[in-house]
This record gives sequence, structure tokens and C-alpha cells, in this order.
Amino acid sequence: MDRSAFFAALRERDNGIFGTSLTQRQVEGTEALLDAGKGLPLHWMANINANVYRETGGGMYPVKETVFPHHKDKNPSDATVISRLDRAFAKGQLTWVRTPYWRNGAFGRGQLMITHDHNYRKFGITNYADALKLDVSARIAVEGMVEGHFTGKKLADFDFPADLDNPPKTDPRRIVNGIDGSDDLVQSYHMAFATALEVAGWGEVPPAAPAPAPEPDATIPDDIARKAAAYDRIAAITADIGKGPTP
Repeated sequence: MDRSAFFAALRERDNGIFGTSLTQRQVEGTEALLDAGKGLPLHWMANINANVYRETGGGMYPVKETVFPHHKDKNPSDATVISRLDRAFAKGQLTWVRTPYWRNGAFGRGQLMITHDHNYRKFGITNYADALKLDVSARIAVEGMVEGHFTGKKLADFDFPADLDNPPKTDPRRIVNGIDGSDDLVQSYHMAFATALEVAGWGEVPPAAPAPAPEPDATIPDDIARKAAAYDRIAAITADIGKGPTP
């Protein structure tokens, strides 16, 4: 894959997601996903990138829960995050939460965030902060979508790109999240990443180097000489037999 061509395609004005430039963090976050997803089908890789773009607000970099693109502080303390979630919960803004999961530090982290202690352990993470490491975060995003660790739905359950037009209940966005009204947006992100991956040659096998010419077999001349000598001896014997007995 030609990564220069990939990022050049993402910077095209008509690509529709990054404008004409990417920050260094956006490049690093996207490259980590490409590394983690090496060998995946093109549309699987496009869908992973599309969902990360959605979940990070276009930032492509792992962050903590409650951090949004407009925040200047992209890495607030754990205490700050817990306090924000407590306030939102007290106001009834987290209607889907029955029991606060963040007070022991197991709030969301990453490019595709995982929450709750049992979900961290599902990915082999015992130190919650590790989910903010770029390579770990990218692995979580890829493994989670390939193996169905986020919602039970996985990439192999869908026929891409056709299923991007599915109704909400069966849209591929359900791999990562419930129905949140973002399906059409994620579809547009998916197609933008798919176009860039195709331009860059994602999944193409480079042509094999030509095989070296075989070295001449130095034994051939000797072998030919031995055979020639044997033929000469046979010819001499045959000639002697043809002469018959001496009178």
C-alpha cells in the first residue's frame, strides 16, 4: 500500500472528511489503525476508520470519555472525567446507565471506547490507562469490530458496501453502537476512506521479484565428455567385431 497516496486522497477537497489537511495526531491515529488492520478486506478497514472518525469527532486519536474536539485539554485527569460523569448522571443525562461504571476508573478510553472493568479485561487490559496507548487503542478498535466484542455484531456479519444502505436495525454501525442517528454520516465516512484505500492499493500483492537465472551446471561438459568416450569405445569394439577373425 502506498500511504502517501492514501493520505493525499484523504486531503482531496472532494473527499469530504478532512478538508485539505490532517494534523499530525490524525495521521498517527490513522496509521495505527492501518498497522493493526493489515491484511483485512478493504471495506472492513474503511468501516473501522469510519467508526473511529465518528467516535473521535474526526480526531482519530484515543481520548478519555467526556473529551470532545472543542476541548483544549485532550487529556484531563481521571478525577476530572469522573466528576463530569457524576454531574451528568445526577442531572439524568445518562439515561442508559443504571449503575455508575466510572467511579473505579473504568470509564471510556480509546479510539472506540471501552467501558466497564469486564470489557477492559475482555481485551486483556488490566491497567485502564493502557487503552490510551496508540497501538493498544488501534488493536482494540480492530479486534473489537472483527470479533464482535463491542455489541456482538462483527464485520463478517455484513456484505460491504451494499449493507451500508440497510435500515437502522441491521446497519453495520450496530457493530459499534446502538441506533444513534449517525448511520448516514458513517456511511459517507466509510466511502471516503474506501476510495482512499483503493487509490493507495490496499490489499494489492506487490509483484514478485523475478527469479534469478539458474547458474550453469559445471558438470555438464564432463558428463558429455564421459558419454562421448563411452560411445567411442563402443564404436571401436563394434568395428573389431565386424572385421571377423584374422585368417
